[in-house]
Amino acid sequence: MQAVVQKWGNSLGFRIPALWAKDNNVKNGSKIEIIAEKGKIIILPHKKTLDDMLEMVTPENIHSEMSTGSSVGNEEW
Repeated sequence: MQAVVQKWGNSLGFRIPALWAKDNNVKNGSKIEIIAEKGKIIILPHKKTLDDMLEMVTPENIHSEMSTGSSVGNEEW
């Protein structure tokens, strides 16, 4: 893949190709991780943290308690 570097404010920027974005579930506003290593730039989709995932829990999508049966070993509840 190739991209053209262009001026973006006081910085330089380039567009992420749509195919890569689709394959890596990157959308407008997504966070990415950029690693500079030995003259290369590596772009990785941002891995969601526990806090990121907990922010997606709402009263509408949270499930109620569920029973997994009685204990079968030395579990202490």
